[in-house]
Amino acid sequence: QVQLVESGGGSVQAGGSLRLSCAISGFKYNNYNMAWFRQAPGKEREGVAAIDAAIDATTYADSVKGRFTISGDNAKNTLYLQMNNLKPEDTAMYYCAARWRTFLSSPLRPFEYDDWGQGTQVTVSS
Repeated sequence: QVQLVESGGGSVQAGGSLRLSCAISGFKYNNYNMAWFRQAPGKEREGVAAIDAAIDATTYADSVKGRFTISGDNAKNTLYLQMNNLKPEDTAMYYCAARWRTFLSSPLRPFEYDDWGQGTQVTVSS
């Protein structure tokens, strides 16, 4: 059974950093496409970063390029999102998502993914 459990969210001031983790069970990290999404109240779910775990190919939303880094650890079977220079507009619930490795035409679109975690809240104050 696939299970994704996010952690690492919290409250931070603008300019600060957080590292989110997504603990994976039920499959091996490097057999999947994985991604981080976020959703703020009243807004659509937005793709933040995606990774083809087998080849470490990454994709980022323009709004986070140069500030966020997606990565994974095969041994720990965990996905990460390092977030630096956080801004108030980064405030949202953050979710990790997974799909058995295949070609994704739109790796930052929610419809590409089959499995989702419950989310972890990130709040950035100015």
